Amino acid sequence: QVQLVESGGGLVQAGGSLRLSCAGSGWIFSRYALGWFRQAPGKEREFVAGIRQSGGTTYYADSVKGRFTISRDDAKNMMYLQMNTLKPEDSAVYYCAAGGRINGVSVRIGSSYDYWGQGTQVTVSS
Repeated sequence: QVQLVESGGGLVQAGGSLRLSCAGSGWIFSRYALGWFRQAPGKEREFVAGIRQSGGTTYYADSVKGRFTISRDDAKNMMYLQMNTLKPEDSAVYYCAAGGRINGVSVRIGSSYDYWGQGTQVTVSS
């Protein structure tokens, strides 16, 4: 059974940092591209960051570029999102996702992904 579980969310002040983790189980982690998406109340889900297989070309939304870093550790079946200089507008539920047929364009599209975690709440206070 394929499973993705996020952790690391919480409440932080603006300017602070958080590190989200995503643990995968039940599948060959290294074969999948991975992504982080977020959804704030009343808003559409949006792409945050993505990482390809095998050495991992990375992709970022313009709104987080330079502040967030995505990484993966296939030996541990883990993916991470280091979030620095957080802003109140970063507040959302963050989801990790995995997809087997992701390219440089589809990495930003949620419907391209096959599996999703349950989400973790990030709240940034001003």
